[in-house]
Amino acid sequence: MTHYTLPKARNFEHQISGKNTHLITLENSRGMAVALSDYGARIVSLLVPDKHGNPTDVVLGFDSIKGYLAADEQYHGVTVGRFANRIANGRFTIDGETFYIEPNNGANALHGGANGFHSRIWDRRIVYKEKADFYYVAADGEEGFPGKLSVMVKYRLTDNNELIISYRAQTDKPTVINLTNHAYFNLNGEGNGDIHNHILQIQAANYLPVDEHQIPTGVPAPVENTPFDFRTPKLIGQDIMQPDDQLIKGNGGYDHNYILDTEALAKKRPVATVRSPVTGINLEVLTTEPGLQFYTGNFLTGKDKGKRGNPYEKHGAFCLETQHFPDSPNQLDFPTTLLLPGHVFESQTIYRFSVVK
Repeated sequence: MTHYTLPKARNFEHQISGKNTHLITLENSRGMAVALSDYGARIVSLLVPDKHGNPTDVVLGFDSIKGYLAADEQYHGVTVGRFANRIANGRFTIDGETFYIEPNNGANALHGGANGFHSRIWDRRIVYKEKADFYYVAADGEEGFPGKLSVMVKYRLTDNNELIISYRAQTDKPTVINLTNHAYFNLNGEGNGDIHNHILQIQAANYLPVDEHQIPTGVPAPVENTPFDFRTPKLIGQDIMQPDDQLIKGNGGYDHNYILDTEALAKKRPVATVRSPVTGINLEVLTTEPGLQFYTGNFLTGKDKGKRGNPYEKHGAFCLETQHFPDSPNQLDFPTTLLLPGHVFESQTIYRFSVVK
C-alpha cells in the first residue's frame, strides 16, 4: 500500500524576487487535506480517502518549492491568468487599440505569458483550517495586458469533501480576463501510471476543433461519432490513440475546449465526472464557466519526478480546466472575456470528491 503524506512546510519556505513563499494546509473532518502554495496560488497536494479509507494524493506536484522552480512543466496546480489558454499570435484588440503578449507557445501567448500569474508570489490570508485567500495586483501593462487588475482567489475545503475555488477581479481599464486552475489529476494517485483506466463523463454535446497551432477554428463541432464524445461514461484511454486529426493536433491526446451544456450549468449540476476503478475515488466538477478544457497531459515528458520520485509521463494525468473559450478576444462569436472598469469578474469551480466501491 502506498503511503501518501503532505509535503513539509519548511520545504516551501523560500524567497523569490524579495517575497517569501509558504505552504498552507487546509483540513476537514473527513480525512481530506489540501496543501497550497502562495507561489502561483497553486494546489500542491490534495489528499482524498480511497475506497479503503487510505489517504491518496490525487494531484501531481513536488515536495519542495525548489522542485517547482526547476520543473519542466510550469503549470502544476497553478492559478492561471491573466488569460488562461491560448491567444493567437499573442495579439488582440480592445476599442481599436492592439495589445501584444510575447508568444510563449509557438506563435501563441499561453496562460497569460511567460511570467503570468503562475510565476508570481501572491499575498495570502488564512481563515481557520478550511479557508485560504490569495491576492494579487497585476500592474497596467504587465505581460502586455492593459489595466491594473486586482485579483482574489479563495480556496475553501468543506466537510462534504468539496474544494471550492472562487475567483474575483476588478480593473481600472478595459482588459480581458480568463482565470482557471491547472491541477493535474491522477485519481490512481500522483505518479501512479497513466490515466487511461479512468472513467470520464462530460456534459457537452459540442467542442471546439483546433487548427495546427491549437487555436480554435471558431466553428463548434458535435462530439457525436467522434473520440470526443464523453456524454456517456467511457474510459479516457478508449479512443485516445485513434488516428484522429484533432487528437494528433493535440500532440497525441485531448487538449480541447468543451462547450458545456447550459442546462447542467443552470441547474448547478456536475459538468464532468471522473472515477478511478483502482482507488474508487470519484471526482465531480461543477462550475459557473461556459467551457471546460479537457487535457490529458500530452506534453508531460517524464523529466519531472514528483512527490514520491516517480516520473510524470505522457498521459500521466488529466486536467479539467473550467474557463472561457481559448482565443476569445479574437473570436467575437465566443462568450466575451472583456472586463470593464466598474464591473466585477466572478467565477466559481467546485471539485467534489467521493468514493464508489
